[in-house]
Amino acid sequence: MVSHSVWIVGTSRSGKTARLVEQFCNWVTSEKQYTESFYTKKTGRKKTGDVPEFFYLKQTEPGVLVLAANDDNRRELGDIIVTSTLGKYPVRAKTPLGFFQDEVILFWPLLINSLNLKAQFPVRLRPETEQELATKLWRPQLDEEILRLAGVNESRLVRRILDLLQLAAYSGIPCENIAQILSKGFGENSTTLEPEFLASLLLDWRNWCLERGLLTYGIITELYSQHLLSDRNYQQHLTKRYQAVLADDVDDYPSVARLLFELLLDRGAVGAFSYNPDGAVRLGLGADPNYLEGLAERCRVEILNGPPPESLSEQLTKQMVELVTEPMILLSLPKTVHSIQTTSRAQLLRQTAEIIANAIQSQQVQPEEVAIIAPGLDAIARYTLVEILVKQNIPVESLNDQRPLISSPVIRALLTMLALVYPGLGRLVDRDAVAEMLVVLSRKQQPPENSTDAMNRVSTTDTMNRVSTNIDPVRAGLIADYCFVPHPDRPNLLPVSAFERWDRIGYAATTAYSEILQWLEQQRSQQELRLIPSPISLLDRAIQRFLWNGSNLPYEQLAALRELLETAQHYWEIDTRLRQIAPVETMPYTTIIEFIQLLRRGTITANAYPVRPIGGARKAVTLATIFQYRSSRRSHQWHFWLDAGSPLWAKGGAATLFGAPFFLRDRLGEPWTAEDEKLAEEERLQRILTDLLSRVSERVYLCHSDLAVNGQEQIGPLLPLVNACVTVISESTVN
Repeated sequence: MVSHSVWIVGTSRSGKTARLVEQFCNWVTSEKQYTESFYTKKTGRKKTGDVPEFFYLKQTEPGVLVLAANDDNRRELGDIIVTSTLGKYPVRAKTPLGFFQDEVILFWPLLINSLNLKAQFPVRLRPETEQELATKLWRPQLDEEILRLAGVNESRLVRRILDLLQLAAYSGIPCENIAQILSKGFGENSTTLEPEFLASLLLDWRNWCLERGLLTYGIITELYSQHLLSDRNYQQHLTKRYQAVLADDVDDYPSVARLLFELLLDRGAVGAFSYNPDGAVRLGLGADPNYLEGLAERCRVEILNGPPPESLSEQLTKQMVELVTEPMILLSLPKTVHSIQTTSRAQLLRQTAEIIANAIQSQQVQPEEVAIIAPGLDAIARYTLVEILVKQNIPVESLNDQRPLISSPVIRALLTMLALVYPGLGRLVDRDAVAEMLVVLSRKQQPPENSTDAMNRVSTTDTMNRVSTNIDPVRAGLIADYCFVPHPDRPNLLPVSAFERWDRIGYAATTAYSEILQWLEQQRSQQELRLIPSPISLLDRAIQRFLWNGSNLPYEQLAALRELLETAQHYWEIDTRLRQIAPVETMPYTTIIEFIQLLRRGTITANAYPVRPIGGARKAVTLATIFQYRSSRRSHQWHFWLDAGSPLWAKGGAATLFGAPFFLRDRLGEPWTAEDEKLAEEERLQRILTDLLSRVSERVYLCHSDLAVNGQEQIGPLLPLVNACVTVISESTVN
């Protein structure tokens, strides 16, 4: 194997990942040649044919650690490497945080001994559960005066404090040193909360979690960086397991990743790293590109010059950056840049969608060649764009569209069902919720259209339209009005005959309602006899009986149902652990009440998995925020930059975590001034422009409305680009 590491520098789509894979294949070839030579020397026989498999595997027992910035990129990179090497070599593909988590759980016994922890298997907390438990722990100390000083509500304050622990862990800073970092960063004139107070809350939280074997991302990262990496036993195991490390897009990695890489390199492993100076998508969210760049000193540097030939980067980047940084410069952008200008945002959304639909229908471009990119996508914009395009039979794919679970009627119906089966939950259900439940649980699946054209244009909306119900909303409302009996402890549903004019309901609706009523009565009886193990089992029964029932559910509903069951399983697992450690006297069904209330607060979203469809890529228009699009590393022929006049373009489409600049390794604890913020926004905007232009090959549309949703004038940093466009599509030129 080669004896030196490689640092690959290049802009977006310059071939960095391909060069990483090529480097791995070179290592494999060198290792095979070395093994063949070693075999001849060891046996005294010249190699004939392939080296015996058992001999080769013995020499290459250590594996290769492959890291990527996020889970989507991890899967793609792992697939490429396995395909390139025909799956013959041991490769472990992870994200940095995923690797830390696996290592902490794998070596948990070692941590138990070194930290004197209770011998119990660790359980990872999801962010929403982490916030709920931290809020309960800290509530006695977060009084009204503290909230007034912080200037935010309780939920936001708890999230901010928890983010500090995560940022410190990513930076390799022990929890005990957080107060010192914050004191230096805030300075004497700070109006925020006392750093010692914040640090004491975090220490209490960390110790509380470790006593119960609960792990958050911040605690996992701190355990790995502060305890595992410095443990000699772990170091020996780590270096035996990995003889090489490949890391793609290290500009999006936390500081702790460099500590891992340096340990491996010090112990003789070889590394290949790719770095994008125009990347840093996660800067402000835990990434530390400047600190990771220091690894280049230990590597042979390869620079991949120039943007991809099929992109607009070389043609437009310099001009656009000059216009944004020096607005007084009189430049006109080439014809590859168009603008769509309207007065109101509603007009902008409609015209943008119409232009995309016309271009696709006239076959100027295909749906999968179009991307709509915005600094932020509110529900109105997302709905409007999707609705107009889908009506034109143009499918739309929303990247990482994480809507609250409670926004799904199916989820709300299942929660209402829980409140009707378990006692003590009557205050969580009302007539409207019951009516919605009846509609959802009485669904029936109709066969799809037989025509070829219909099959070719199947989309999520088409699938939803093919699903009808035996109880329509009007009949469901009548049944709820006359048959639902509210009660704080035992809400009930009466037979349909309780409605005097029940003949108006109809045979199909009456039959469906009777089946639902009979099923609910059976579940109540079994619950009283303790024959239902947990609410998770009841949810699964309802899904099998009323929703699944041998039919093909729409993908979005399937993702929401899966996330509901996973969330419920996680919630009850944590509840069981807490009751084992410290039993508390509560009402019998308090956990169910808290679970329903947690979902109703909208803090849990349906994160669909797998993200990629099985088979070929979906032929759909891509809809994403700047952050989502850049993270996905996609590219398209046409770009539509929505809300080009918005000031959020300078923010990169993602909010920076509170206190993030204090934990960057090259400026630990240094105060963050208004000048620093201005410079950071300018640099971020330049990176965004360079990155996006590297990901578009034919045309860019700058979509601008004079007024934002709230009626305020939009005068964001990209406005000079809109004014510099030669081709203008406005309300006067578009019908």
